[in-house]
Amino acid sequence: MLDIQHSALVSHSVPLGASWSGESVNFAIHAPKVKQLRLCFFHPDTNELLAVYEVRHRTKDTWHIAVPKMHLKHAYIYQAADVEKSVKDSGRVLSNKDLSNVTTDDETVWRFVSDPYAKTLTSLWHWDETRYQQTPEAFFPKALLHTLVESDNPKQFSHTPVIAPKDRVIYEAHVKGMTRLHPQVAPELRGTYLGMGSAAVIAHLKALGVTTVQLMPLMAFMPEPFITEKGLTNYWGYNPVSFFAPEPRYAKQDAHSECREMIATLKAAGLEVILDVVFNHTAEAGPDGPTISFRGLDDHYYTQMPDTGHYANYSGCGNVLNLEHIPTMNLVLDAMRHWVNVYGIDGFRFDLATGLGREPHTFNPRAAFFKALQQDPVLQNKILLAEPWDIGDYGYQLGSFPKDFLEVNDQFRDSVRGFWRGDRELTATYATRMFGSRDIFHKGQRAIHTSVNPITYHDGFTLHDIVTYNNKHNDANLEDNRDGHNHNLSYNYGVEGETDDVVIQLLRARQKRNLFAAMIFAQGTPHILGGDELSKTQMGNNNAYCQDNELNYLHWDLDQQKQDFLMFCQYCVALKQSSEVLTNVQLADDTYYADVNVAQVNWYKIDGSDKGDSDWHLPNVQGFGFEIIGQAGLEDNTNEHWLLCVNAAMNDEMFRLPKLAPGSRWQVLLDTRMTKFKPDAFYIPKPEFVISNRSIVLFKKEQI
Repeated sequence: MLDIQHSALVSHSVPLGASWSGESVNFAIHAPKVKQLRLCFFHPDTNELLAVYEVRHRTKDTWHIAVPKMHLKHAYIYQAADVEKSVKDSGRVLSNKDLSNVTTDDETVWRFVSDPYAKTLTSLWHWDETRYQQTPEAFFPKALLHTLVESDNPKQFSHTPVIAPKDRVIYEAHVKGMTRLHPQVAPELRGTYLGMGSAAVIAHLKALGVTTVQLMPLMAFMPEPFITEKGLTNYWGYNPVSFFAPEPRYAKQDAHSECREMIATLKAAGLEVILDVVFNHTAEAGPDGPTISFRGLDDHYYTQMPDTGHYANYSGCGNVLNLEHIPTMNLVLDAMRHWVNVYGIDGFRFDLATGLGREPHTFNPRAAFFKALQQDPVLQNKILLAEPWDIGDYGYQLGSFPKDFLEVNDQFRDSVRGFWRGDRELTATYATRMFGSRDIFHKGQRAIHTSVNPITYHDGFTLHDIVTYNNKHNDANLEDNRDGHNHNLSYNYGVEGETDDVVIQLLRARQKRNLFAAMIFAQGTPHILGGDELSKTQMGNNNAYCQDNELNYLHWDLDQQKQDFLMFCQYCVALKQSSEVLTNVQLADDTYYADVNVAQVNWYKIDGSDKGDSDWHLPNVQGFGFEIIGQAGLEDNTNEHWLLCVNAAMNDEMFRLPKLAPGSRWQVLLDTRMTKFKPDAFYIPKPEFVISNRSIVLFKKEQI
């Protein structure tokens, strides 16, 4: 151990983290449970210990020190000595003798702790119990300082795309998986930030009609010890440690600059960028988890159960962040502002977002965090997307988030999957989901685009696997197929897995078209799982979080059937975005809007006759039609008039089309029974039109 140094420079308790004054580097860390603190500097390349400072200044719960500017070229980490006792976990009290990854000096126990405000890391977080226990100086990534003197000017990201809610199409992407196998991305950039921002990827997204890229977690994370010890890893990244630092795994050399470049490039191409964030737990996990940052600084970073003092486990990962605790809430808000100001992020998708509103156990839609977020001048106008549940009591909160939030609608997913699988008595529910789920997001209270409508998400079957497998096949995860949920609402149509049976192949392809079209033409915001448009399969694995291999990577070599489906997806999105009213219904009885763009919505039975209330609940009814008549005279609205018919039954139906005024006629713009439906193949239907089994037909009025 080097001699302990002292600094006579004036320091400050704010801002937290490391900050550059122009003459010195100030460090401040919230650490109420620490009785002694050291600041250690290492060489960023060799990991050689260069200097150790005693942090002597404390203002309330914040320790702070200023050091000479020569340390800007170094990397740092803290060493902390605990107060007498730590938080109780699983009935035992962690005392000094229990502490792992310690160094001993004069009978005082010290432990490395990473700065929660670390902005950039020297290396990735990787679990290694031997190094954690015996050589912690090698285990811990250090925080870099060179970015402090860069010009992190938000004006560099002033080019923020302006996307109308009616046009927004969200695309969920994994930075590595998107390009790891992409033949048009330079080999050295595949699987990296720079690969994600490559011309080939942007061209694909733009051709698909994507407006908004939702990136799976980019905050530095550590795979869980239990899967690391199995030889697997956390591919998805939902196990964060450093909320401010970009994940080094996706960098070629410099995660900070390359992540910024990727986001800037996507935005310059007219794409919004949403970051998937995990503010519900950290990689320190439960009672047996490692102490690497938060747990070594403040027991109240995590929610504790009032009767036992154990960590609450509303996320399933053992430790829930306590956003009722002001330092925790400040940490989260500071991290969000950092990703907006420094990296240019346009919005956030909150994983297991119910935890954001627990105070500390019961969900409150008017929680302090929501209030702070909505008044924050940096964050209040950003896209906010909630996954509105967690696994705790009263964790399912779909429809309960503040009005400015979008919400992932799993009821849309389940209703649409079940309806097209052929499940009975879902017709009324399916229609409700197609019209914005107004039973959940009520008129006058929430925008019709509030409902984010996925058919698939990263956790679950891919679109191709929904029509290929009845059951999950997660054996590669080494948990004896016990992991992953069993509520897949999927169907294999006669054979489990891939088949050479052409009849089954064609039926599966049609059902994929039905599911995708249902998502795109529903009121709300469509959410595409990256790879679905390429017919990606995970071979029936519905929980591929630990598969960092070709099972998860997108495959870009498309046969004719896959190419046809990609073109179908592109065409559907283009149709949606060509209309002012088709997926943007604003009705006179919806006081959320000042404007009205639809004069009338009519509902029809599958035969074309008017649909009454009692017809919705007949058990054998598996189809209907609805007509959207645009209000004439509105700007950018040339009296649009649409008709969409669905038939999920196994038999064809004869539908009598609504009569139109002389001088106009119906034309068919989309029919999912057709393998190849090209834009130049529009055809004029007869008044009595045969709607094929398991198909969607979209009509538009045409002036003769």
